[in-house]
Amino acid sequence: MRGPDVPAKALDARGLAALAANPGCSRRALLDGAGVNKAALASALGAPAAFGQSQFALTRGNAFETRVKADGGAVLLRLVREQLDPAAPPPERTYAPDLTAPGPEGRTARTALALREAVAAGGWTLLDHPMLALDVAGSPAFLEPDAVVVHPDGAWTVVEIKSFPMLDGSADPAKVGAAARQAAVYVLALEEVAGRLDPAPTVHHRILLVCPKDFSNLPAACAVDVRKQRAVTARQLSRLTRIEEIADALPAGTCFSPDLPAEQLTAAVEAVPATYAPECLAACELAFHCRDRSRGAGAVTSLGRSTRAELGGLATVEDVLAAARGEAGDPDDPVVAALRRAAALRVEALEGAACR
Repeated sequence: MRGPDVPAKALDARGLAALAANPGCSRRALLDGAGVNKAALASALGAPAAFGQSQFALTRGNAFETRVKADGGAVLLRLVREQLDPAAPPPERTYAPDLTAPGPEGRTARTALALREAVAAGGWTLLDHPMLALDVAGSPAFLEPDAVVVHPDGAWTVVEIKSFPMLDGSADPAKVGAAARQAAVYVLALEEVAGRLDPAPTVHHRILLVCPKDFSNLPAACAVDVRKQRAVTARQLSRLTRIEEIADALPAGTCFSPDLPAEQLTAAVEAVPATYAPECLAACELAFHCRDRSRGAGAVTSLGRSTRAELGGLATVEDVLAAARGEAGDPDDPVVAALRRAAALRVEALEGAACR
């Protein structure tokens, strides 16, 4: 489906969190599962994505992460102990196993072995950029958290390192929420690894978020409870239609290669149902293309999920206007009755304004 000689784009935790936030979108599920580069696809469709980290932000983030993990992760482990496990002995000696292996499958197996060995050895262990796997709609997604820490009692903690500042002990709630959703995906993947061990180690549902303190480059940390995000993500991922079922419904030979003619590429994309919502603009590279199609069809989902939920069975703006004008709809339907009442109040308000 990607096209000949087109490499697969790995599905990361950020993409998984966004996918779980919109489980009804078959288009994103199929494209992500097939490893299609949606940014290149959006550009070929004439609706390029307008979001993403700048090179400066990436460089700053990498430099901060390197500082946090310096000296064998001594500072990072100290923060984990202070925030999550103060009763544990201080991390006087740390162990950071080599996780290199050929391919994502090899790295995943090496990570699982390192976790098992760390539990058996006791003490503090820092896994720097381990590789985890999570089944998503029948397709494996390989995930790479910033770090996983194994406590002396064998418990596991996910560590998220971000470059946005923590001012006076708190950070931007929206950014913290995004980090929590991303970390929840790692927690789910870790739980699968833990479930294969006997006895199964504890996977903490409080992750450690590390950010620069104020406007300096010094690390500050706080514990973030991701139980809610984990539950939501697990539920949404379980509801995703299997990728094979979506692909079987497509015409034979459907391909999403950016090198195809625009008309053929557009037809291929439109063959897969999409569920657009304004929230997609901050999470999906195809959002501008889907928004144009949604608006062109007059779909009420383009106004937001909450509005769509309030309108019941009225799926298009034209249906809503017709119901408000009394030209369509069941008058006993509470939604239709509310629309007609709102239309009557609007007429009264306009007439009152005209009289003044």
